[in-house]
Amino acid sequence: MKVHICAVGRLRAGPERALLDDYLTRFDKTGRALGLGPVCVHEVEDKKGGGMGAEAALLERAIPKGAVLVVMDERGKVIPSPQFADKLGAWRDEGRGDVAFVIGGADGVDPSLRAKADFKLSFGAMVWPHMLARVMLSEQLYRAASILAGSPYHRV
Repeated sequence: MKVHICAVGRLRAGPERALLDDYLTRFDKTGRALGLGPVCVHEVEDKKGGGMGAEAALLERAIPKGAVLVVMDERGKVIPSPQFADKLGAWRDEGRGDVAFVIGGADGVDPSLRAKADFKLSFGAMVWPHMLARVMLSEQLYRAASILAGSPYHRV
């Protein structure tokens, strides 16, 4: 199952980019044997300043047809890492070819796109910068693959 991170904004060189690349490389290596990956990062920018609606339109074009749509949203469900791993594994086992994680811009994800989500996921009640959310998501993807592989990376 291919994994897509569809996000508003471009992540430039720096510590966040280095962490993102590191965790995505780890995920690709661990997930490959599990039928997970590779990860494709789709970055969109609304250069005309159309707001959340314009961002949603750009994001929708980046989401593969038929993909499980997971919106990262502060109003979403907070779940522990093992449950996240189970969800990822279940989608794979159902034969879903793609899962797309959507990260909005500074104002979040447009309500119209949020309403189409198969699952809304939150990293907690605190709001995180959308650039940092990519790193956190990539780490959780790697952690999920590690859990599914029986690796000792995740400790309870």
